[in-house]
This record gives sequence, structure tokens and C-alpha cells, in this order.
Amino acid sequence: MSARRNYGLLLGSQVLAAFADNAILAVILGQLTFRAHAGLITRTQLGMANAVYASLFFVPYVLLAPVAGYVNDRLPKTTCLVVANLIKLAGTGLAILSIEHGPFWQGLGYFLVGVGASIFSPAKYGVLPEILPRTRLVKANGTMEFLSLIAILGGYFGGAAMIDGLPVRGCYALLLLAYGLSALLNLRMVATPSHPDVQLRTTVDEFFANFGALLANPRLFRVLCGSCMFWICGAILKMNFQPWGLEVLKLATNKQIALLGVWLSLGIMIGSVLAGQLHQVGDLRMTRHYGWLLASWVGALGLVELLQGAEYLRSHRPVLAMLVLAGTTAGLFLIPLNAALQSECHQEKLGKTIATQNFIDNLGMVAAGSLVFLGVKGGLSTSGVFLCLSVFVALVVTILAIPPKRSVTLSEL
Repeated sequence: MSARRNYGLLLGSQVLAAFADNAILAVILGQLTFRAHAGLITRTQLGMANAVYASLFFVPYVLLAPVAGYVNDRLPKTTCLVVANLIKLAGTGLAILSIEHGPFWQGLGYFLVGVGASIFSPAKYGVLPEILPRTRLVKANGTMEFLSLIAILGGYFGGAAMIDGLPVRGCYALLLLAYGLSALLNLRMVATPSHPDVQLRTTVDEFFANFGALLANPRLFRVLCGSCMFWICGAILKMNFQPWGLEVLKLATNKQIALLGVWLSLGIMIGSVLAGQLHQVGDLRMTRHYGWLLASWVGALGLVELLQGAEYLRSHRPVLAMLVLAGTTAGLFLIPLNAALQSECHQEKLGKTIATQNFIDNLGMVAAGSLVFLGVKGGLSTSGVFLCLSVFVALVVTILAIPPKRSVTLSEL
């Protein structure tokens, strides 16, 4: 009974937290839309602000990767979930101060939300084996991933709808409520065990040892590079959607801008499902072809501005089709890479391997934010961002010659 109760409470908590994590960014960026329409900020300032705010959430994942693993291994994971949500509550509270005292507090508050998320993320997965029998883990992980994706899309669009229809203070009040309810659900969970014998130095040493071992393996190193490129691409697309939507597509509301991300995510879902039907685990022969297709669709987005006078673009339907197709090829690109990494690494170190992958992916997204910031500051247009990204993706996948799978077990990892 306690397992069923803990699992239900965990799912509810995760849905609320994932919704709020994405809604808060939509609320922050939505305010920039109003300032851009009013002529209070320039196109360059809008693009730079998008890069900065998006990166603030990823930085804690990079800085705290080994420490977050230690905290989650040592303390009860139910406690980690509560603490993570309390940190998010504090971050949202700081963001409210921006209404009277300027955007610095909004940035600091969103950074704190990222700190909470970097603790919450490993805890929500690590707690599953402690509250469920092994036979239910695959289904439980699948259910959590599905609900998380729905919550992410809902938060991205819901936050945009909130800032379009409510005062900023009201939006933050709703976010405080979401994080507060998530924390309450975690508090109602039956506490999981602590492990006081876990040492920080040992955890950090193991993290970097596994990191080095993965990088030393030619095949898995390239798999990690491919995964990182996917997340870099996704981060730059989403950072550029708002300024591109306002400047090129002439979108009027935050909800319309949010739909750009929704259609891209829908395509990724389609591609993820197709990848499972089309490819066996370890089959990476089509990886470069999917990468080249992804580069082509991203490049097509960059060329939309040249065709803006065409009658058929006024409904934006061709643009939405491009986004779905870009997402589909991205899903087809990523899923076989993830499956290969999970199946070919040492199974006893799967958790550490995923932690290493998350670290590299988030480091890539922080780097992506820095590159977009510098590019926009240097005068790169929103269409130029997409065209440069297209060239980058094409070059990376061309160089990314993944060697065939070894016939022996990768026990050295």
C-alpha cells in the first residue's frame, strides 16, 4: 500500500514541478514580448535576454552534477524532493521582487529554480527502485516520462497563457501554488532510507572516473557528442523562437510564440516513436542521415524570412510543418543514440553513465546560450542564428563517424 501511495504522490509532484519549471520561463520571457512590442527593448536586447535566461536554468545542472548525486545518494530521496521544491519556492519568491526592484532578482530567482531542479531530477528517478518492485520499473519510468512530457508542454503553453492574461504578480502566485502543492505531496510520501556511509569525495571521484572512462571509449564518446549536439540544437531553437517569431513571423501573443515550441516537441515525440519501430538497439547506421535532414530543416527555418512575402506563408502552416519535420528527424536522431549508450555501458554503472550524459548535455546547452548571446550581440539576425545552427549541425554529424559496435562486452566501463 505504501509503495502505491508513494508512487502516486511522486507522479503528482512531478507533474506539478515540471509544469511550473517550464511555466516560469514562459512568464519571464512573456514580459520581454510586451517590452519588445512597446519598443522598450531592441531586437538585439531581446535575443541576448533569451540566451541569458535560458542558460541560467542549465548552469546549476553543470556546477552541481557531482554534488547533487552525493546528496541524493546520502539523504532520503523523499527529503531531497521536498528540499528541491522548497528551493524552487524560494527562487520564485525572489523572482517576484523583480516587479519592484528590477530584472536582476528575476534572473537570480530563476537560477535558484534551476538549483532546485538539479536536485529534484535525480531524486525522482532514484526513488523509483526504492518504492516499487523491480518488475514495475520499466512501466513506471515510461509513465513518468509520458506525464513529464505532457506537463512540460502544458507548462510552456500554460505559462504563456498566464502572462498574456494575468498580472505578473498573479502569474508568480500561481507558480508558488504549484511548487507548494508539489512539496506537500512529497511530504506525504513515506520516507525512504538514508545512506550515511556515502562519502562526498568517493561520489565525486566515481563521477569523474566514469566520465573519463566514457570519453575514452571511441564509440560511446561519439554517442555522447551526438546526444550533446541534439540538446544544443534544441536549446538554440527555443532561445531563438521568441525574437524570430516577433521579428519574422510577426506573432502578436506569447501563446502564439509558445506554439512554436509545442509543434517542435510534437515532432520529437513522433520521431521518438518511429525510432523504436525502425531501428534495433545499437543500430546507428542512419544517424548521420537524420542529422543532415535535421540541419536541412533548421536551415529552411532560417530562409523563411526571404519568403515572407509569399501568400502561402501568411497562415504560418508551412512553418509549423517545418517545425514538426525538424522535431521528427531530431527524435529519430536522438533515440537510437540513447538506446546504444544505455545498452552498451556497464550495466552496474548505468546511473552514473546517465549522470555523465546529463552533465555533458547541460554543459552543451550552457555553451549554446553563450554562443547565441555573443552572436546576437555581434549583430547576427534571428534568421542568421538558424542558418549558423544548420551549418553547425551538418558539420558535426559529418565528422561524427560512429564506429560499429564492438562484439565484446564493454566491461571496462
